[in-house]
Amino acid sequence: MKATGIVRRIDDLGRVVIPKEIRRTMRIREGDPLEIYTDADGEVIFKKYSPIGELSNQTKQYAEVLYRNTNLPVLITDRDRVIACAGIPKKDALERRVGSSLESIMESRSGYVATVDNERIRPIDGLDKNAGIAYPIIGAGDVSGSVIILMNENGSIPTPTEIKLTQVAASFLGKQMEE
Repeated sequence: MKATGIVRRIDDLGRVVIPKEIRRTMRIREGDPLEIYTDADGEVIFKKYSPIGELSNQTKQYAEVLYRNTNLPVLITDRDRVIACAGIPKKDALERRVGSSLESIMESRSGYVATVDNERIRPIDGLDKNAGIAYPIIGAGDVSGSVIILMNENGSIPTPTEIKLTQVAASFLGKQMEE
C-alpha cells in the first residue's frame, strides 16, 4: 500500500472526502460503488466495486464461446479494466485499463462497429489491436462494462452476424447483472 500524505477528517455525518487527484488517478466517478475492507491492523481500505467482476465465471465462458463462434479475439471489460478474454494471450490483455475511446463508447451507451470509413479505435491501453465491435453492458440502467470483438489481422470489417452476437453477449451479461 502506498501512502499519499493526504489527511482528511471525518465530518459529523461520518463522511470523508476522497481528494480529486486520487479520484482522477483511480478513475472513481460520482456514483461509483466502493467496497470497504478492514484488517486487523486497523486499516480501512476502499476498493472500486465491479459488479460485472462478480460474474467472472460467466464472463470467461461467454468470451470463450464468442471466440469459438467468430474466430476473432474477444475482450470483456468492467468500467475500468479487462476482466475476461479469449483468442488473445491472457497476459497481454487481462487487467489492462480501458482506453479513453472505449470509455466514451460506454458513457454514450451506444455501440461501435468498424466500417471502411470510420476511424479505428484502440479499446485497451497498451494493447496494439483495434476494435471491430464494442457494445456496452447495461444492466438495471447502469453501464457496467463492455463486450469487444477485436479486428482480425487483415482488418476486414465485421459481419452482421458478428455484430449481432456481440450485441446479444452485452445484453445477456447486462441481464445477468440484474439478477
